[in-house]
Amino acid sequence: MPVRRLGFFVTGTDTGVGKTLVSAALLRGFRERGLSVAGMKPVATGCIATASGLRSEDALILQREASGRHPYATVNPFAYQPAIAPHLAAQEAGIPVDFEEIERCSRILLEDSDVIVVEGAGGWRVPLAGERTMGHLALQLRLPVILVVGLRLGCLSHALLSVEAIVGSGAALAGWVANVVDPDFGRVDDNVATLASRLPAPLLGRIPWLIPPDVRAAAARLDTGALC
Repeated sequence: MPVRRLGFFVTGTDTGVGKTLVSAALLRGFRERGLSVAGMKPVATGCIATASGLRSEDALILQREASGRHPYATVNPFAYQPAIAPHLAAQEAGIPVDFEEIERCSRILLEDSDVIVVEGAGGWRVPLAGERTMGHLALQLRLPVILVVGLRLGCLSHALLSVEAIVGSGAALAGWVANVVDPDFGRVDDNVATLASRLPAPLLGRIPWLIPPDVRAAAARLDTGALC
């Protein structure tokens, strides 16, 4: 049996590379193994105003894949309306990102679940508060990292630089996921093989171009057992 209270921090080589799809698929995969799961989107921009407050579609997707129902503010403690960089959105709203509050919320989810998956915003170096970045948040939460590599032109350098930054910061790289984000991207097999030979962590799965995004189909292509 896997150890209870596993946690992972999902980051990406860039924005728009499929972090939410992969995070939701990981939750689905762990849940199908009989584990209780919870997802978290600590900081989200581009949120929609609703009668209940600002809501992030990414956070709602993760919330739907969870085993239990937690308050939205625990899943997404910092929600901002403008679709801009998080630190700029926080400055504009006058609500700074509070790392301690995020850690408090993550503990609530972790205490109530076998596995939590925390989805970052953008990439590893996205600024959040002052000099602190998304990478600093992952380090504060003390979670191993899963890198989502968006397969498109330029992905090799983006992936290698991201891993260099992740490992160089002292974080543990648990694995990476190859996600096709450009249906016209050529030599997919060669690019994946190149990364597999250079990245110091296992390839957890390869997700093809999926329109619309399909959590079940993505989960079927991920090896969550490698993370237990």
